[in-house]
Amino acid sequence: MADAHPPDRYASGRRKRGKASGVAQGNGRSVAARGKGVSPRAEPVPQVFAIPAARPAAPAGGFPIRRQAYAALDLGTNNCRLLIARPSAENFTVIDAFSRVVRLGEGLAATGRLSERAMDRAVGALHVCADKLRRRGVHLARSVATEACRRAENGAEFVERVRAETGIVLDVISAQEEARLAVLGCHVLLEAGPGPAIIFDIGGGSTELVLVEQDRAVPRIIDWQSVPWGVVSLTDTVGRVDGDAAAREERYATMRRLVSDSFADFARRIAGSRGAPGGIRLLGTSGTVTTLASLHLELAHYDRQAVDGLIVPSASMRDISRRLVSISGDERRRIPCIGDDRADLVVAGCAILESILDIWPALRLGVSDRGIREGILRSLMAADHVAERRRSALRAERDR
Repeated sequence: MADAHPPDRYASGRRKRGKASGVAQGNGRSVAARGKGVSPRAEPVPQVFAIPAARPAAPAGGFPIRRQAYAALDLGTNNCRLLIARPSAENFTVIDAFSRVVRLGEGLAATGRLSERAMDRAVGALHVCADKLRRRGVHLARSVATEACRRAENGAEFVERVRAETGIVLDVISAQEEARLAVLGCHVLLEAGPGPAIIFDIGGGSTELVLVEQDRAVPRIIDWQSVPWGVVSLTDTVGRVDGDAAAREERYATMRRLVSDSFADFARRIAGSRGAPGGIRLLGTSGTVTTLASLHLELAHYDRQAVDGLIVPSASMRDISRRLVSISGDERRRIPCIGDDRADLVVAGCAILESILDIWPALRLGVSDRGIREGILRSLMAADHVAERRRSALRAERDR
């Protein structure tokens, strides 16, 4: 999947179809053809906190102008991703983006440490990010690292190296914070309906599942679980799903068993929340679900506007997963929207996705190409807005 995408606009309210003025098109022709929409949703200011930028900068003018640039950087186990955006009413406009596969967690499952080559790749990508932050004059930023840095023995050393060489201060966030940010970033794509829903994020080193209740504009988190299986960690532990058909089936079955065992406690806790399959809702944010959605649409190349917000029959995602297991790695590499970067990892993602569908058997799966970075941006902008209102109130009080 091509993770990088040109700057576009996000809307937290109604997602418009066809030509748009002020916000980008929503799901485009592909979703319209399936008769699936995304319900309008109001989104209040979340009560969150902000982390100062690694390179402090004075605010550019007063907040009412709303021209400041904000940045969110997510260094995951497999990818380094950056978004830079400006507020636009209650939404935001992306003005720059960057994504690179760095495979930071490569070999971590075997050694417990980040390798020198993996750290070099990540630092190289972070230099690009630091240059973009400087050139865009970012007012406020938050840079987070997730499972690879949480698990690695030398994670703290790597964070210090990044600070020394790039000026970026990585905040190694907890699994709970990772889950919260993912929900904040993508929940607007969740289908409307009664009862709880699950939002999940299949990462490189971990997978987060969050049971939410839509009794408010920003969903209330009822329960959540993080397991140490992502596409990189699961592939490194079990091995590539390759070889002859029997070998592929055996390794895939091992992956499914490991993931299902890890989900077991969460599955027991949420069993009482699960209704009939036709009434439960499921939304996924990850390279796995966007890649499988691309295959469902038979796209020649990745198209974010066609995929983000798509509603796909769960049976189709299972069928695609089984087809990917049935072919060799070389054959997967030749499939559009997979390529070299994902050919060895996508099958692990399929194993995780099928295990999620086992415990939450929704008939449809919502697909999101947004998550932690968008959650960070909303958090930063909301917190800065609250802080500016307080400063304005203090100034008004002094001027009286």
